[in-house]
Amino acid sequence: MTRLQIALDAIDTANAKDPKLDNGQPEALLYGQRMTEECKRLFPNASEALQVASRGQHVERWVLKRADYPEGRAGYLKWRRDLGAHHANRVSEIMADAGYSEEDVTAAGAMLRKEGIKRNEQVQALEDIICFVFIKYYFAPFAAKHSPEKVLSIVVKTARKMSTDARSRALQEFDLPDDLAAAFEAPAA
Repeated sequence: MTRLQIALDAIDTANAKDPKLDNGQPEALLYGQRMTEECKRLFPNASEALQVASRGQHVERWVLKRADYPEGRAGYLKWRRDLGAHHANRVSEIMADAGYSEEDVTAAGAMLRKEGIKRNEQVQALEDIICFVFIKYYFAPFAAKHSPEKVLSIVVKTARKMSTDARSRALQEFDLPDDLAAAFEAPAA
């Protein structure tokens, strides 16, 4: 078995414990599989570090509960930072156990903590994968629960995180209403 498969299996084993279900499967496990599918589709020559980071993007996400953090934007951002650090730490442990070099472990950790987004190609690639998974699988249920203003705000924020190439590809692949498509046409911030 390759070190890549060992790492992916370890992430899946951890994520299979997610108590929250989506389509009858543990939510984090399904999310990781979706991330891997999009990674392979968008970046067929992805480094192993990017492949592992993609699968581990939400490893053990349920461990840190949003409800345990203060309400409001500051509490939300703290929760998100803590989640990124948790995901990076767990993936680093898994990669080290699978025999990855310190360089690969460090690279995956930086991706998961979003260090160097818009400047680091690998970090940006992971963010593009995340955004595609959101649009493809989670956008419609999100949009059904929120006001048009909130939906537009989230689409603008999502598009802003993506690379120019990813925004162009999203316009080609997804049938978006004109007001939402405009967010992907705007220059990246």
